[in-house]
Amino acid sequence: MATQIIVLEKQPAAQPVFRVAFWVPVPTARQRFYANAEATSAWADAQAADITALKNGSVVEKVETVSADPGTTIPAIQSRLIARWTALQAELAAETTWQRYGTTYDGTAWTAGGF
Repeated sequence: MATQIIVLEKQPAAQPVFRVAFWVPVPTARQRFYANAEATSAWADAQAADITALKNGSVVEKVETVSADPGTTIPAIQSRLIARWTALQAELAAETTWQRYGTTYDGTAWTAGGF
């Protein structure tokens, strides 16, 4: 998926405040945990393939509000959004929730699972 950051709106305020959707790719082994047949996007112009990616868990959408100081340039705001997307991607890649998923015990021995 090529789209990674979508500015949804700029809220009317003296201080620039934006509502932004970040689309973060999910590692293949964990996509089933993010799959949601009811998933949709906050972006009204999302294409069918985008919605499919959200539903099958290959992409997760995170909508956040991002503010900047008055007078901040558009390139500076764009850089900040890219840095936030990069941080979200790193957080998702480092996720350990399913590190032991599927580890089982049969009464005698443990069999390790996990992703």
